[in-house]
Amino acid sequence: MGKELRTLPEDKKDYKREIIAGTTSFLAMAYIIAVNPSILSATGMPQGALVTATCLSAAFSCILMGLYAKLPIGLASGMGLNAFFAFSVVIGKGISWDIALTAVFVEGIIFILLSLFKVREAVVDAIPLNLKYAVTGGIGLFIAFVGFNGAGLVVSDESTKVAMGNFFSPTVLIAVIGLIVIVILEKKKVKGSMLIGIVISTVMAWGYAILRPESANLLGISVPSGIFKFESLAPIAGKIDFSYLTTPENIFNFAVIVLTFLFVDFFDTVGTLVGVASRANMLDKDGRVPNAGKALLVDALGTTAGALMGTSAVTTYVESATGVEEGGRTGLTAITIGVLFFIATFFSPVFIAVPTCATAPALIYVGYLMLGSIVKIDFSDITEAVPAFLTIALMPLTYSIGDGLTVGVLVYVVLNILNNIFTKEKSKKKPLSKVMIILGFVFILKLILPLIS
Repeated sequence: MGKELRTLPEDKKDYKREIIAGTTSFLAMAYIIAVNPSILSATGMPQGALVTATCLSAAFSCILMGLYAKLPIGLASGMGLNAFFAFSVVIGKGISWDIALTAVFVEGIIFILLSLFKVREAVVDAIPLNLKYAVTGGIGLFIAFVGFNGAGLVVSDESTKVAMGNFFSPTVLIAVIGLIVIVILEKKKVKGSMLIGIVISTVMAWGYAILRPESANLLGISVPSGIFKFESLAPIAGKIDFSYLTTPENIFNFAVIVLTFLFVDFFDTVGTLVGVASRANMLDKDGRVPNAGKALLVDALGTTAGALMGTSAVTTYVESATGVEEGGRTGLTAITIGVLFFIATFFSPVFIAVPTCATAPALIYVGYLMLGSIVKIDFSDITEAVPAFLTIALMPLTYSIGDGLTVGVLVYVVLNILNNIFTKEKSKKKPLSKVMIILGFVFILKLILPLIS
């Protein structure tokens, strides 16, 4: 690999930088402490136990990422995956939540095997460098869109799909002030600028909630309901149940559920890992992600452990990019995230009360930084440029890193196969790896799977 990775930094200044980076990533991810239990509780699972499962599964996965893979990347229960778990599987198919947890557990075991046999690492390494830069840019737009939406600056609209929200809404003003604070501090090269921006925005939001509680409540802003709280895992932990697999029809349904979890988690993780590592300048001279195999194994172990604790699939978080932008480069960043998730298990009311408008400024600013990677893309080669463009555009527009990567890779494979068939000059033909061709077929299956489920 191009650069030696370290679990711990080399001096005190680096320790401070990594801890600030980890804290920033944690605060950008902390919304999951409230959102994941809210979504999964629709299945009948107790919300209090889900808070504990969300925090502990994230803590386990992040600390393992730091110690074993040595990457500054945080993990937690995945958004999108939790909605599929609750609304498509449990409510949509009428399957009990313990069977759904079993499907997540099986997905995790399959991921462990794929990671041990280096299948997932081969996929990461096979993605062409131009597409890797596109993934970084696409994630930048995606994460900025999440921030705009969290602030209320971009809202849904029946006629135009999306529209601009009320610029003078308290949430938008709080986010704008937070963004200005971050930009000014970054200009002055103040360390921890994004963390400071999040804290200032949170204080403003809580101040508004104290002065105008009813209005603030409508905007999703509230002061912490307390400080200390801990809920037992007992109602949802260890509820793996294979009794559902007694008939051929159930086995088929179960397999479709597992494959859907597998596809969404696999390619969201690959996209996030590539994008964040690229932004951190961690790619080696061949464009490979260092310790990708270890990182993917940690992701698989996190999903398996999460299912045993009682939560949906654990995955790498795009919000990790906020910590990377604060200078996080070692495993200590991920360990810090994990420790803070563990602490949050006992102080969840405080972290649940950090509103999305407070973390939005950091997400928007990171989006701006990550979009800069597109200048490295070779737009003179249409077989490289079109797939890159589609990847960048579709990540925010489909609200899915995995879907953007799917279309980008699929179009890349098709265009380059056609180019190699119809181009007579040998010098203009482009080598296409077997892994990329296999990925093309896999992505076609991924697109067909929802049609048969």
